[in-house]
Amino acid sequence: MSSSSIARATVKDVNGKQYLCPMYYLVYGSLYLISLLPLSILYRFSDLGYLLMYHVFGYRKKVIMDNLATAFREKTLSDRKKIATQFYKNFVDTFIETIKLLSLSDAGFDKRCTGDFSAINEIAAQGKNIQLMGGHQFNWEFVNLVFGRRIQIPFIGVVANVENKIFNRIYFNFRARYGTILIPNTNFQRQMVELMKKQYSICLLADQNTYPTKAYWLNFFGKPVPFIMGPHRSAVKNNVVLVYYTFKKVKRGHYHFEVCEIVNDAKSLTPENLALKYRDHLEKIIRDQPSNYLWSHRRWKHAYEDAYSKHWIEK
Repeated sequence: MSSSSIARATVKDVNGKQYLCPMYYLVYGSLYLISLLPLSILYRFSDLGYLLMYHVFGYRKKVIMDNLATAFREKTLSDRKKIATQFYKNFVDTFIETIKLLSLSDAGFDKRCTGDFSAINEIAAQGKNIQLMGGHQFNWEFVNLVFGRRIQIPFIGVVANVENKIFNRIYFNFRARYGTILIPNTNFQRQMVELMKKQYSICLLADQNTYPTKAYWLNFFGKPVPFIMGPHRSAVKNNVVLVYYTFKKVKRGHYHFEVCEIVNDAKSLTPENLALKYRDHLEKIIRDQPSNYLWSHRRWKHAYEDAYSKHWIEK
């Protein structure tokens, strides 16, 4: 067995030591065999999953409908239900397509994930560092892979560990398929210090919930929410080129990357300016394809309080 094969088949124990895990082969092998099925068949499982999640179990239905009611007050209940229905379909498709990625050929990937990266690579050729800013749009696994494949300088992806060690190893292996340098979010600050010594590109999503006392507060679809400070502060500190992008679902299993705006000199703006710019970008790409956004997380979980006023950045 080669050393690379051993590395892919190991997991770490609580002390950080690696050991061979036969169960890895069983789980990975089973998923790989499933991934060999045509997507036309795999999508039948996805359709079943949608029916169960939406109509039988109602997975996070209240959270999703409350989020849609906040974001789209101008839409009728019927319109919001249509968005929710398509959201569930897109949500389940994401997991089915992730399994397919285990065996999808490079040509198959290029056919299903398109985009023009010439502007980004021109910036890279100038020796500049690039920070890509997007939102939690489907299918985020394609996003990670296409950046690693198409950006011509090292690409860094920040990921959350999966609790199950075997699935965590499987995810890390296929996410690194095109050379992406993966950093667990728990080690981000420590590892980035070293990685920033050389030219890099990185994708950061700053639309998830964060600690309300350590965040910028501003309106999001007209209602106050906390926004993560880190990406905007680091962009100014490191004077990266900011690329705001969208990832559109063209049709089932087909996605297209588009550059929306490029900020060549981040240090000319303040972190607060960038947070507001990111908010505006996020609202626009969500309105363009509302069912393609992750509505199942509680974006308006924290209520604004006077104690947060020093971090309120919107006039």
